[in-house]
Formats: sequence, C-alpha cells, structure tokens
Amino acid sequence: MAFNLGGAGGRGRRSRGIGSISEINVTPFVDVALVLLVIFMITAHAMEYGIEIDVPKTKSTASSTKELAVVNINKDGETYIGKQPVNIHKMADSLHQRYPGQEAVYLRADRETPFDVVAQVMSELGEAKFKVSVVTQPIDSK
Repeated sequence: MAFNLGGAGGRGRRSRGIGSISEINVTPFVDVALVLLVIFMITAHAMEYGIEIDVPKTKSTASSTKELAVVNINKDGETYIGKQPVNIHKMADSLHQRYPGQEAVYLRADRETPFDVVAQVMSELGEAKFKVSVVTQPIDSK
C-alpha cells in the first residue's frame, strides 16, 4: 500500500522552497538612530547652560578647559549656581557644599546686568577665597 502526499496522481501543488524570513531588518532602526544623533549634536550646544545670558564681548579671550563651578547672573540680577537659584549671601556655602575642595569659579554675567550686582557677587566670592574667572565672548563671534 502506497501513500501519495502530493495530491491526486502526484500532480498537486508543491511548495517552491520559499520559507519565512527569520532575519530582523535593522535599517529603519539605524536610520532613526542616526537622525536622533544628528538632532542631539545640533541641540547640545544650545543646552550647554540652560540660562539665557548674553556675556560681554572683548577683543581677547582666554580659552580654558578647566572644569569649574559656574556662577550665572542674568540681566535681572538673579544669581544661579549652574541652573539652581541661590542667594548671594549663601553662595559661598552652597559652592563649598556642592563642590568640596573647589578653589575657583567661572562667573557668567549678562551684559545688561547692573555692575552693582556683579561687584557684590565678586566680593562674596573673594571673601570666601574663591578665584573668579569672568566668562566673555570674542567680538568676532555671534
């Protein structure tokens, strides 16, 4: 007794060997990843500090790669350590708590900030024995 699995008289439908594809197509994933990478590269510069401060322009600026705490003063005279608001009179204590052993800071002040506020901040930092480096921008840059 013989069995015929191919249909009537051996002339039935046969599979031509086309199976399911078991590979994952990673091309769309790579495309999305590259687009996100480009977006983050472009916006990373804008997210550097987060507080809008237009620093004064000078003829010469010194570039530095030191990692120091940044004290920001916006045009309304509000002071920040990084992005956190801080009282001028408690600034030295906050700096010592957040950055133990730090002896110097960067001071970023908006060009429209009244000099009185800048002088008070520099005085407080000087009394706390911090070396202050003022952040400026070269004249030819935008």
